[in-house]
Amino acid sequence: MSGRDPIKDTHFEQVVFSARVIFAGVFALILFGLLLFRLFTLQIIDHEHYQTLSQGNRVRIEPIPPTRGLIFDRNGTLLAENLPAYQLELIPEQVEDLESTLARLRLLELLSIEDEERFRANLSKSARRFVPVPLKFRLTEEELARFAVQRPRFPGVDIRARLARHYPLNQSGVHAIGYVGSLSSNDLANVEPSLYAGTTHIGKSGVERAYENLLHGNVGYRQVVVNAQGRALQVLEGNPPTPGNDLYLTLDVPTQQAAEEALGEKRGAVVALDPNNGEILALVSTPGYDPNPFGEGLTQREYALLRDDPDTPFLNRALSGQYPPGSTVKPILGLAALHFGVSNAWDRTYCQGYFSIPGNEHRYRDWKIEGHGEVTLASAIAQSCDVYFYEMALELGIDRMHTFMAAFGFGQPTQIDIRGERRGINPSRAWKKLRFDRPAEQVWFPGETVITGIGQGSTLATPLQLAYATATLATRGHRFKPRLVEAVRDPISGEITRTPTVPQEVVSIRDPADWEYIVQAMTDVMHSPLGSARASALNSAYRIAGKTGTAQVFTVGQDEVYDELELTERQRDHAWFVAFAPVDNPQIAVAVLVENGGSGSAAAAPLARRVMDAYLLNKERRR
Repeated sequence: MSGRDPIKDTHFEQVVFSARVIFAGVFALILFGLLLFRLFTLQIIDHEHYQTLSQGNRVRIEPIPPTRGLIFDRNGTLLAENLPAYQLELIPEQVEDLESTLARLRLLELLSIEDEERFRANLSKSARRFVPVPLKFRLTEEELARFAVQRPRFPGVDIRARLARHYPLNQSGVHAIGYVGSLSSNDLANVEPSLYAGTTHIGKSGVERAYENLLHGNVGYRQVVVNAQGRALQVLEGNPPTPGNDLYLTLDVPTQQAAEEALGEKRGAVVALDPNNGEILALVSTPGYDPNPFGEGLTQREYALLRDDPDTPFLNRALSGQYPPGSTVKPILGLAALHFGVSNAWDRTYCQGYFSIPGNEHRYRDWKIEGHGEVTLASAIAQSCDVYFYEMALELGIDRMHTFMAAFGFGQPTQIDIRGERRGINPSRAWKKLRFDRPAEQVWFPGETVITGIGQGSTLATPLQLAYATATLATRGHRFKPRLVEAVRDPISGEITRTPTVPQEVVSIRDPADWEYIVQAMTDVMHSPLGSARASALNSAYRIAGKTGTAQVFTVGQDEVYDELELTERQRDHAWFVAFAPVDNPQIAVAVLVENGGSGSAAAAPLARRVMDAYLLNKERRR
């Protein structure tokens, strides 16, 4: 038969079966080995790593911002403090629907239009989504209770107890003390981020900004158990923050406030300093502004009102305002004339009310139309005779004037220890070549030398520079770097470290007796029958050396007459006055500027008298 079945190979089938069993066993062993290896890796090798991740699901490390240092004046009067306040905050990364959250907060009357506007501005500036952004500052007890019952409905929103910066004297001293504001992305780019973890504010101006590294302190940390919504449930452990250092300023609050009250609503500046060490006793710029709202965050509308105010309250006129100094420079230029032998105590000049450069018919007019008659250097200073200084400046020359004025600090910053100072202009031939591009404009003309002799033309100075130069006259050439911080106090140890007095190069002149000649001339300004500011020295308990200044804002034509009544307020002259007292033992040097105030003797000198009285008479009483 052809259909017989083939013979079954039992041995071969057993071999194949055994091979398959062995292969399956080996494969199972490999898989089991891999499983064991992975288990070993997870449980033994990477145990610490995964344990940390696991802890992170319920434990959060939170930075603790340090307490900002306090600021006092030289008498211990508190100028900047930290007040406890509850505020509503939102952590952006924990809020799924921001607009809905804000809308529900509005319905609860916890968020005003201004609050929301301020929050959105701060949110746009925040570069860290895990950092809380304030929604509302200084919650009332009713608002605290209203939010507390609704808290579960607001994941990512919570109430925090914070220390808010507060300035008890409000706008008094704001241009010296400064203020703090919300950290911006620009601020974060200029600081070490780890040092500002948890911090929402930073010094923006004045001492608050210049001494930020001392005031801020060091951040602390704590481990906090949080729930699924990220809300803190329990504090485990941590390192406390180190508070910032306290600062004692050189400011004398009674003197500062006397200067502010004297200026009142006027635009201007007052700088008063101790000529013996450079300590600033008063630094005023008006108008000012209240620094307290900046800690809460101004709305765009509030900020715009200040920014666009034509009286420019943000401008620190004491440091950044540059004005022609007018006749306040005459004592210094008179000293230069003595030093270089251009004038002496006996030379006389006849003032007929105007001066002309030989060969030129242009008349440089004196403020006194009929002239002062025959004058010496001393009487020219006392009566502020322009003609004497026109003639003297031409003989002195711009090169020697520039060099001598530079020795008193003109045309360069005084290096005061806060920012924002401008250098002014101490004109020279070299300055004009750099200032102008066209060769014809770079030529220095004799007429420019003439008007530089009365502090006009291209000459510009800040009130701080004039106070500094006046202090140099008071000390007969000894100069000290102006400073606002007198001492730094460690809040933990209580140790006080005084900031050093920094002497600067002494102004040397050929004959020391010339100092006394100029100081006597300045004393005559205040106490002689013809002195231009004698009215401001009446019944003074001490002798004053001073000098008035009236600086033109615009040029009056050769055939025109200056008539204040026909001008707008902002076209009128600036009023200046510089002084120091007591003459025999100078304790205070003052520069007063009243923008568009008119005559220096009428508008500025009485203000300086009030400032000197506030310091010298109070100082006597304190003794």
